[in-house]
Amino acid sequence: MQAFTFYSPTKIIFGKNAEEKTPEEMKEFGGNRILIVYGGGSIIRSGLLPRMEALLKEADLPYALFGGVQPNPLLSHAEKGVQEAVAFGADFILAIGGGSVIDTAKAIAIGAANPDQVLWDFWEKKASPKRTLPVGAILTIPAAGSEMSDSAVLTNTELGSKRGLSGDWNRPKFAVMNPELTYTLPPFQIACGITDIMMHTLDRYFTTQQGNGLTDEIAEGLLRDVMANGRKAMENPKDYDAMSELMWCSSISHNGLTGLGGNKDFAVHQLGHTLSARFGTAHGASLSAVWGAWANYVMDRDPPRFARYGRHVLGLTEGTDLEIATAAIELTVSYFGQLKMPVSLGELEQGVLSEEMLVELTDICLYRGGRESIGTFKKLERSDIYEIYRAANR
Repeated sequence: MQAFTFYSPTKIIFGKNAEEKTPEEMKEFGGNRILIVYGGGSIIRSGLLPRMEALLKEADLPYALFGGVQPNPLLSHAEKGVQEAVAFGADFILAIGGGSVIDTAKAIAIGAANPDQVLWDFWEKKASPKRTLPVGAILTIPAAGSEMSDSAVLTNTELGSKRGLSGDWNRPKFAVMNPELTYTLPPFQIACGITDIMMHTLDRYFTTQQGNGLTDEIAEGLLRDVMANGRKAMENPKDYDAMSELMWCSSISHNGLTGLGGNKDFAVHQLGHTLSARFGTAHGASLSAVWGAWANYVMDRDPPRFARYGRHVLGLTEGTDLEIATAAIELTVSYFGQLKMPVSLGELEQGVLSEEMLVELTDICLYRGGRESIGTFKKLERSDIYEIYRAANR
């Protein structure tokens, strides 16, 4: 094992009816006035929000509601949430939803605790949070892993930029996980979640720092589990066992465990974030659309690593390292296709892009000159990023 530091303090409450324990958990972590952050109408139609309101009233916990979170969460909406939290005097932020809702809750918690600081300054690394309000999460979408991660992503529509902010202050105090709360998810959202879980693991697995045996075994086991149960969940979204596996894999994929001892790459995430910032592309779809082009472009950096992935995750046995590595990429892209996820830019809503747009995406990906490269497995400079987008543009 290489040297590492691991810190993952989030308390997990997992199982049927787990959400009923939320009031006592918030009180344990100092919550007295609660801002509930959520997305659209699904948690209202499912009855989850009214049930949570009843539980908070029964526990004598004052609360305010802040809904309307959209996929690819917006800075502007988080800023409104900060105003709501400050006006209400919230001392605890409760997110009910998936990664976008949880990331918005984290942003509100930072902004409400630092009301005199421009919120986007934290995401541009112009300032570092001195404090934050505690956050709890009731997970309804297994995908982003934000319920246990130290990161939060926001989209600034004025600048056309989607960025992440990481730090231990971002970690939720607790996460409530009841797989039954996922039963109303549409197939596309489930597929996006499966893709995101895989990518959070793959973006750590493809590292230049190897020799981390147990870390690799955990990552490979998680990937096998996600792919197998992803198929089952797509066939039957109310398969409790399959959805419970996906829900737990979502959390483990992004709490740092699957990358201990290695450096994170996350080039695919950056390539995808650029598509989301420019076109509003669903996060999972942005990842599956570029992964194959990225993998084929960087594979020559370390074919044995891709071959190990092929052998240990996909069960490939015949051929040289290069042959197995190539087959592993093809099989992974094929799996995304089986989920009915896009595997090229042309399959996304905006279709095949012009030469000018590929150049613009490359510029956005590098924060319009704010950085020179992305990735660590194979450092990608401007020409590399352009070539990957070009390869995916079909």
